[in-house]
Amino acid sequence: MSGYVRHLAERARDAACRIARLDGDTRRRLIGNMADTLSHRRAEVLAANAEDMERGRANGLSEAVLDRLKLDDARIEAMAQGLREVAAQADPLGVVTRHDVRPNGVVVERQRIPLGLIAMIYEARPNVTADAAALCLKAGNAVLLRGGSEARASNAAIAACLHAALRAEGLPEAAVSLVADPAREHVLELLQLSDLIDLAIPRGGESLIRFVAEHARVPVIKHYKGVCHLYVDASADIAQALDLLVDGKASRPGVCNALETLLVHRDVAQEFLPRAVQRLAARGVEVRGCERTRAIVPQLREAGDGDYAAEYLDLVIAVRVVDDLDAALAHIARFGSDHTEVIATTDAQAAESFVRGTRSSAVMVNASSRFNDGGQLGLGAEIGISTTRLHAYGPMGAESLTIERFVVRGEGQVRHRESRG
Repeated sequence: MSGYVRHLAERARDAACRIARLDGDTRRRLIGNMADTLSHRRAEVLAANAEDMERGRANGLSEAVLDRLKLDDARIEAMAQGLREVAAQADPLGVVTRHDVRPNGVVVERQRIPLGLIAMIYEARPNVTADAAALCLKAGNAVLLRGGSEARASNAAIAACLHAALRAEGLPEAAVSLVADPAREHVLELLQLSDLIDLAIPRGGESLIRFVAEHARVPVIKHYKGVCHLYVDASADIAQALDLLVDGKASRPGVCNALETLLVHRDVAQEFLPRAVQRLAARGVEVRGCERTRAIVPQLREAGDGDYAAEYLDLVIAVRVVDDLDAALAHIARFGSDHTEVIATTDAQAAESFVRGTRSSAVMVNASSRFNDGGQLGLGAEIGISTTRLHAYGPMGAESLTIERFVVRGEGQVRHRESRG
């Protein structure tokens, strides 16, 4: 190992101690200034992103990856607004979640504190550079960022904006450290630093996440993929279900909360499927169906188990006609990835059965799968979506980057009193 990443992590660890001691107003002002700097220096960020986009096209990156990589004025402003929302949130640190007086008079509290140093390993999403920095700092942590080589110029330009805001507050730039060298050996080095890094969060394709999980000696929060389902119940409002389908699949197919499978109750399949295929075809979506689906819409390509297990991240969707809600839940239990499930229904009992019957990190009742996003759920931004059921589950905001500890307050109580003979 070169020691390059260890040096960065040592400096970031020292910076984490500084950040943890800051009061909430200072952290709020710092993140607000980061948002303003990002907005004011957008021309630099856009120029860097144009360089990444040109290189990505030359290297044959897919349209889905290029979409995740691309920045424009609207996306930069959305990034800055996300930072402002994080800044405005209540301070997660020092919050007392339990207060109990024991029979001996000892006061027992549970209090939120920072995790320490967070490592982010991500691909093709330059917005993660800003989002991760803001959320980590809000929770009193430092962050070590290792972005993908395809976004290296964009990540560096965004990090420069964040560093300017840190300098303006007299804080070390190492609080937001960027691994500038994209060599894969540095990821391996990072994942071994159990004495410095408190948590690693990979964000990207399944191969990246599995690589991190298999090589890490530090704790990892992850989700492997987003195989998200829409189940159209017998009682569904057909027009509403069609809107949920089109938004969930076609609005941005290359993201983890996009729909990959459509399940349709047999009682509405004859009415729903021809209209669904027509709406999807108009958006360029290829539809693959089971035997019962193809009996209604014969021109479709056959779908098999591989299709139902796939995270396409593309304009492709698999369809299955099911007998009832129980069959839909059985399909999800077999092929789902614990990410996002959606039911379209007007039957309140069916909705509650679906909510109780799925264990995914987010369940939507008559709402698009695309709402499983930290910004949409009121977190301001997200550092990732966890499906590991550890201390965080679903989109992770600032609070998910803290941990609870015990604080015990007494007046000299001891557990075992010695005799004073």
